[in-house]
Amino acid sequence: MYKNTREEEILVQAFKLANDTHIIRDFLRDLLTEQELKYCINRLKAAGMLLDGASYTDVQKFTGLGSKTISAISKKLINKQGGYQQILHRSNPYGQRYFD
Repeated sequence: MYKNTREEEILVQAFKLANDTHIIRDFLRDLLTEQELKYCINRLKAAGMLLDGASYTDVQKFTGLGSKTISAISKKLINKQGGYQQILHRSNPYGQRYFD
């Protein structure tokens, strides 16, 4: 089982303290390369699409992610702490489809 580390806690606190979307956006752009940021965005898109019932093929076409990555996201949606669901639900409280 994964254990939280002090280093992870520093990162979590940085996001918690940056309670403004502009600050968070600037922080992400400083923290990640453009490619890493796109990858994170596509992982979140894939999670939303999978929750909507999209097929792996449709997710792959829309996001460009590989089937292994999509499978890993699917497993996290089923077996993990529920981070994807919590974030996606909070960003979409009315149950609209995530990514049409």
